[in-house]
This record gives sequence, structure tokens and C-alpha cells, in this order.
Amino acid sequence: MELFLERLITGLTNGSVYALLALALVVVFRGTGTLNFAQGELALFTTFFAWWLTTQSMPVWIAIIASLIAGFVLGALIERLLIRPVQRRNDMAVLIVALGLFTGLNSLAGLIWGSETKIMPSPFPNGIDDYLSIGGARLYFDALGVMGALVALMIVLTLLFRYTRVGLHMRAVADNGESATLAGVRTSRILAIGWGLSGAIGALAGVLVTPLAPQQLGLTTMFHVFIAASAAALFGGLDSLTGAVVGGITIGVLEAMLTGYVSFIGGSLQQTSSLFIIVAILFLRPNGLFGTKRLVRV
Repeated sequence: MELFLERLITGLTNGSVYALLALALVVVFRGTGTLNFAQGELALFTTFFAWWLTTQSMPVWIAIIASLIAGFVLGALIERLLIRPVQRRNDMAVLIVALGLFTGLNSLAGLIWGSETKIMPSPFPNGIDDYLSIGGARLYFDALGVMGALVALMIVLTLLFRYTRVGLHMRAVADNGESATLAGVRTSRILAIGWGLSGAIGALAGVLVTPLAPQQLGLTTMFHVFIAASAAALFGGLDSLTGAVVGGITIGVLEAMLTGYVSFIGGSLQQTSSLFIIVAILFLRPNGLFGTKRLVRV
């Protein structure tokens, strides 16, 4: 039972990280109707920025806040300077730009900060004795902090989309940009806000996942996280905040249990299991568990 609880806690921790990045994907999709394939590398770049600030004697919490601001600004600039011009001509061109950003941001991070792995300080206590004992299993405070951040972010985003003017406009733009424009919505500003929020959420996911052992900050740190987060977003539904959280937790726990109890599945096959989930969802339920079916009037 103790071993089971340890694996469950590991799955919940990893699943919370996947859910954070999945929420960033959902925010972009709900606000703009676009899937951002560069989300993981955007999170990686802002996490490198936060790490660099800590090396300049800046407190880790201040560095994290600065990285969130940088993520918002960078996401908004990407939408304004790269996504918007090509989206007006061809929707498929956005995919090519996002893939270009995927490789470009990764290469730029390596060029600026080098390819050696770094250690990102944790904003939460993460010593060997900083844990809660649950049935003999250890729940470390930094893992508990990640789960708490996920709950807080979910509450904030739910309030944003349901009860604020900006959230309502984001939903309107994603549903039908032309009708939203005719209704007086400043579509260009809403698109920039959507991408900016996504960049900030991705930055939060990056700075929280890298301090978790045995994670270290390197150029490939966010790749598996992004694959799993994409599977989580598809699993729950690309337009559902609740689905992103449920999908992230489900995939995190599933990976932990498969790795622990199925002997031939190790670290190298975890990514494959996420890809398998993506393919299965696209075949069986393309809208996800909580996704909304789109009706087209003809």
C-alpha cells in the first residue's frame, strides 16, 4: 500500500504539471481557436529566463513573477507579429509558424544560456525532510505546491471566462471571430490577450516542474511535458478547463501506474503511452470527454 501511495502521489504531481500546460493550450484555443504547438518551448524559454534571474541574486519568487510577465509579453508579441499576419492568409500557415517557433525558441534558449543542464531553485521547501507522511508515503511540499498552484489557477481561469468581460469576449472570438468583430469586440486585442495568458501559464508550469527531482532545466525538459499536456487537452476537450485538469491528472496517474506495475514500460515508453492516448482519443472521441461539439448551419 505504501508503494502504491508513493506512485499515486508521483502521478498526481506529474499530472498537475501536465494539467498546468494543458490549461495554457486550452486558453489559446478558447481565446483564438488555435492550437499552439510551440507552447512547451515558450514555457522552456521563460523558465530559462527565471533561472538566469536567480543567478543574478534575485529572489526566486521575484524571478518567477518576472518570468510570468515575460511569458505574457512574449506570447502577445508572437501573436501580433507572427501568428496574426499569416492567419489572415491561411489557417494552416499558423501550424507551420508554430512548428518554426518550436525549434526557434529551443535553439535561441541554447544560444543564450547554453546546452548544459541547470538547477532551477524551487519556490517551495524541497529539502529531504520537507514532506507530509500519508499512509507511510511521502508528499513533499514542492509537489504539494504544484497541486495548490493548479487549483488556484483553475479557479482564476474559471472566474475569468465566466464572469468577466474579457473572458466573454475571448469565448466569442473563438466561436466566431467575424461575428464578434461586428458586435464591437476588439478582436485583435483579445487574440493578443489569449496568447499572452497562455505564455504566462506556460511560464508558471515551467518554473514549477523543473525543480522537481529528478528534473533539471535543459533543452529537452519540456518536450515530454508538452506531449503529455497535449494528450491531456485532447482527452478532456480543447475548449474545456475542467477537461484539461481531468486529462492531466488521468495521464499522470496512468503513466505512474504503468511505469510501476508493467515491467516492460519504463521512462522511454512513457512518451509513447501519451502519443497512444492522443491517437485513441482522435479515433474514439475527437471532441474529448468535456469538449463541445461544434454545429455548423448550412
